Amino acid sequence: MVDRQITPASKLGDQGNVLSNAARLFREKGFERTSLKEIAEACNMLPGSLYYRYSSKEALLVELMRRGVDLVTTEVETAYASSDDPVERLRLCINAHLHALLVDSDTVYVLLFEWRSLSAEARGDIIALRDQYESLWAEIIETMIEQGVIRKDVNARLLRLIGLGALNWVATWFDPKGVYTLDGIGDFVWNVIMDGVIRKSVRT
Repeated sequence: MVDRQITPASKLGDQGNVLSNAARLFREKGFERTSLKEIAEACNMLPGSLYYRYSSKEALLVELMRRGVDLVTTEVETAYASSDDPVERLRLCINAHLHALLVDSDTVYVLLFEWRSLSAEARGDIIALRDQYESLWAEIIETMIEQGVIRKDVNARLLRLIGLGALNWVATWFDPKGVYTLDGIGDFVWNVIMDGVIRKSVRT
């Protein structure tokens, strides 16, 4: 795992302003229905200044998606490194993934649901980044199986695919003002994991 630091969008100055507004508009209106002119207006920027930075709307989308992958990867790697206990590590990584989804949710939402809007070449690059992130989870799960924490009869690939799919879908329905808190969702997912795949002898 590679230790990395991601600068929050709020600290990137004009670039962060562009990325934040683009992510918000892409999420609200969809990539196809959002124009660079609208993004420039949201940033109080002349369209020419935005075109100077990003030659196309797709270039801006790719930049956003790269940031989304870096953001969620950093959150999970940091969580993994924060504990030596393998069971606690999994709980922390689940919560870290949720945190990345919902704290900078527009950026990660765009990463999850707008990649089909990319051209074939750009899509290949982003899918490769996504696969790199998923390989991090594959490593975490396989290590836990080898350590005897997760039952050996559990299909590691299915656990990763279904687990990440369930976590990612939270971004489509989570309401910060709703009845479910971020911690509450994380605890629920963790309890399901504990009951379903963690060996009874290592549960705490």
